[in-house]
Amino acid sequence: MSDEIINRVAESKLVTFNLEDYYVQGRRVLFDISNWLFEGLLLKEKDFRSRAAEHDWSQYQDAYVALHCSTDAIVPGWAYMLLATHLHPFAKKCVQGSLEDLETVLYTETLSNLEISEFKDKMVIIKGCSNKPVPSNAYLLATSKLQSVVKSLMYGEACSSVPLYKRK
Repeated sequence: MSDEIINRVAESKLVTFNLEDYYVQGRRVLFDISNWLFEGLLLKEKDFRSRAAEHDWSQYQDAYVALHCSTDAIVPGWAYMLLATHLHPFAKKCVQGSLEDLETVLYTETLSNLEISEFKDKMVIIKGCSNKPVPSNAYLLATSKLQSVVKSLMYGEACSSVPLYKRK
Protein backbone atom coordinates (compact mmCIF):
# COMPACT_ATOMS: atom_id res chain seq x y z
CA MET A 1 0.00 0.00 0.00
CA SER A 2 1.33 3.36 -1.04
CA ASP A 3 1.56 6.29 1.38
CA GLU A 4 1.08 8.71 -1.49
CA ILE A 5 -1.95 10.99 -1.15
CA ILE A 6 -3.95 11.23 -4.35
CA ASN A 7 -6.11 14.26 -5.00
CA ARG A 8 -9.07 12.64 -6.76
CA VAL A 9 -10.84 15.98 -7.16
CA ALA A 10 -7.93 17.45 -9.11
CA GLU A 11 -7.75 14.34 -11.32
CA SER A 12 -11.47 14.18 -12.00
CA LYS A 13 -13.11 15.31 -15.22
CA LEU A 14 -15.40 17.68 -13.35
CA VAL A 15 -15.81 21.20 -14.73
CA THR A 16 -16.71 23.99 -12.34
CA PHE A 17 -19.20 26.62 -13.46
CA ASN A 18 -18.68 29.65 -11.23
CA LEU A 19 -21.43 32.27 -11.50
CA GLU A 20 -19.06 34.88 -10.06
CA ASP A 21 -17.17 34.67 -13.36
CA TYR A 22 -20.24 36.18 -15.03
CA TYR A 23 -20.79 39.00 -12.55
CA VAL A 24 -21.28 42.29 -14.38
CA GLN A 25 -18.79 44.80 -12.99
CA GLY A 26 -19.99 48.29 -12.12
CA ARG A 27 -21.42 50.47 -9.40
CA ARG A 28 -24.88 49.56 -8.07
CA VAL A 29 -27.26 52.19 -6.70
CA LEU A 30 -30.51 51.64 -4.83
CA PHE A 31 -32.64 54.74 -5.48
CA ASP A 32 -35.43 55.08 -2.91
CA ILE A 33 -38.23 57.31 -4.20
CA SER A 34 -39.97 57.51 -0.80
CA ASN A 35 -37.89 60.61 -0.08
CA TRP A 36 -39.70 62.34 -2.94
CA LEU A 37 -43.18 61.51 -1.66
CA PHE A 38 -45.30 63.67 0.63
CA GLU A 39 -44.74 62.21 4.11
CA GLY A 40 -43.15 59.24 2.35
CA LEU A 41 -46.54 57.93 1.29
CA LEU A 42 -48.26 60.20 -1.21
CA LEU A 43 -47.05 61.06 -4.67
CA LYS A 44 -47.94 64.60 -5.66
CA GLU A 45 -47.34 64.74 -9.38
CA LYS A 46 -46.27 68.38 -9.61
CA ASP A 47 -43.80 68.05 -6.72
CA PHE A 48 -42.50 64.71 -7.97
CA ARG A 49 -41.89 66.05 -11.48
CA SER A 50 -40.19 69.10 -10.02
CA ARG A 51 -37.82 66.96 -7.91
CA ALA A 52 -37.02 64.81 -10.95
CA ALA A 53 -36.30 67.88 -13.10
CA GLU A 54 -33.99 69.43 -10.48
CA HIS A 55 -32.11 66.24 -9.55
CA ASP A 56 -28.50 65.78 -10.69
CA TRP A 57 -28.83 62.61 -12.76
CA SER A 58 -25.20 62.73 -13.92
CA GLN A 59 -24.16 61.19 -10.58
CA TYR A 60 -25.47 57.87 -11.94
CA GLN A 61 -23.11 57.88 -14.91
CA ASP A 62 -22.30 54.26 -15.86
CA ALA A 63 -24.12 52.92 -12.78
CA TYR A 64 -26.70 50.16 -12.49
CA VAL A 65 -29.75 51.62 -10.76
CA ALA A 66 -32.60 49.90 -8.94
CA LEU A 67 -35.60 52.16 -8.37
CA HIS A 68 -37.73 51.24 -5.38
CA CYS A 69 -39.95 52.65 -2.65
CA SER A 70 -39.13 51.66 0.93
CA THR A 71 -42.55 52.66 2.27
CA ASP A 72 -45.99 51.14 1.72
CA ALA A 73 -46.93 53.92 -0.70
CA ILE A 74 -48.90 53.05 -3.80
CA VAL A 75 -46.72 54.41 -6.56
CA PRO A 76 -48.13 54.69 -10.08
CA GLY A 77 -46.07 53.00 -12.78
CA TRP A 78 -45.51 56.22 -14.67
CA ALA A 79 -43.42 57.57 -11.74
CA TYR A 80 -40.76 54.89 -12.24
CA MET A 81 -40.99 55.38 -15.99
CA LEU A 82 -40.41 59.13 -15.58
CA LEU A 83 -37.30 58.49 -13.51
CA ALA A 84 -36.08 55.99 -16.09
CA THR A 85 -36.29 58.69 -18.78
CA HIS A 86 -34.02 60.89 -16.68
CA LEU A 87 -31.61 58.04 -15.96
CA HIS A 88 -31.44 56.81 -19.56
CA PRO A 89 -28.62 59.16 -20.72
CA PHE A 90 -26.44 58.21 -17.74
CA ALA A 91 -27.13 54.81 -16.20
CA LYS A 92 -26.08 51.57 -17.87
CA LYS A 93 -29.25 49.84 -16.65
CA CYS A 94 -32.32 50.86 -14.70
CA VAL A 95 -34.84 48.46 -13.14
CA GLN A 96 -37.73 48.75 -10.76
CA GLY A 97 -37.11 46.68 -7.65
CA SER A 98 -34.41 45.71 -5.21
CA LEU A 99 -30.69 45.29 -5.76
CA GLU A 100 -31.34 41.54 -5.99
CA ASP A 101 -33.85 42.22 -8.77
CA LEU A 102 -31.18 44.27 -10.52
CA GLU A 103 -28.64 41.44 -10.19
CA THR A 104 -31.21 38.97 -11.52
CA VAL A 105 -31.76 41.13 -14.61
CA LEU A 106 -28.01 41.46 -15.20
CA TYR A 107 -27.42 37.72 -14.81
CA THR A 108 -30.41 36.93 -17.04
CA GLU A 109 -28.95 39.06 -19.82
CA THR A 110 -25.45 37.64 -19.38
CA LEU A 111 -26.47 33.99 -19.17
CA SER A 112 -28.96 34.19 -22.04
CA ASN A 113 -26.10 35.27 -24.33
CA LEU A 114 -23.61 32.76 -22.94
CA GLU A 115 -22.03 30.28 -25.36
CA ILE A 116 -22.21 26.90 -23.59
CA SER A 117 -20.80 24.51 -26.17
CA GLU A 118 -17.64 24.08 -24.05
CA PHE A 119 -19.79 22.28 -21.47
CA LYS A 120 -21.22 19.77 -23.95
CA ASP A 121 -21.15 16.20 -22.58
CA LYS A 122 -19.19 17.31 -19.48
CA MET A 123 -19.80 16.65 -15.80
CA VAL A 124 -20.41 20.16 -14.46
CA ILE A 125 -20.61 21.50 -10.92
CA ILE A 126 -22.29 24.84 -10.39
CA LYS A 127 -20.21 26.38 -7.62
CA GLY A 128 -22.34 27.16 -4.59
CA CYS A 129 -20.37 29.69 -2.58
CA SER A 130 -19.70 33.19 -3.80
CA ASN A 131 -18.22 36.43 -2.55
CA LYS A 132 -20.19 38.55 -4.98
CA PRO A 133 -23.97 39.12 -4.82
CA VAL A 134 -25.20 36.22 -6.95
CA PRO A 135 -29.01 36.07 -6.76
CA SER A 136 -30.81 32.76 -6.27
CA ASN A 137 -32.43 33.06 -9.68
CA ALA A 138 -29.00 33.03 -11.34
CA TYR A 139 -28.52 29.45 -10.14
CA LEU A 140 -31.84 28.45 -11.69
CA LEU A 141 -30.96 30.20 -14.95
CA ALA A 142 -27.58 28.47 -15.08
CA THR A 143 -29.18 25.11 -14.34
CA SER A 144 -31.71 25.54 -17.12
CA LYS A 145 -29.09 26.72 -19.61
CA LEU A 146 -26.52 24.01 -18.85
CA GLN A 147 -28.92 21.07 -18.54
CA SER A 148 -29.49 21.07 -22.29
CA VAL A 149 -25.86 20.19 -23.04
CA VAL A 150 -24.16 18.60 -20.02
CA LYS A 151 -23.74 14.93 -19.21
CA SER A 152 -24.39 15.59 -15.53
CA LEU A 153 -25.01 18.61 -13.37
CA MET A 154 -24.17 19.06 -9.69
CA TYR A 155 -24.21 21.86 -7.14
CA GLY A 156 -21.64 22.79 -4.51
CA GLU A 157 -17.96 21.88 -4.44
CA ALA A 158 -16.22 18.89 -5.95
CA CYS A 159 -15.59 17.40 -2.50
CA SER A 160 -19.25 17.67 -1.45
CA SER A 161 -21.49 18.11 -4.45
CA VAL A 162 -25.22 17.53 -4.67
CA PRO A 163 -26.31 15.70 -7.84
CA LEU A 164 -29.02 17.57 -9.76
CA TYR A 165 -29.26 16.02 -13.20
CA LYS A 166 -27.84 13.10 -15.13
CA ARG A 167 -28.60 12.52 -18.79
CA LYS A 168 -30.00 9.07 -19.46
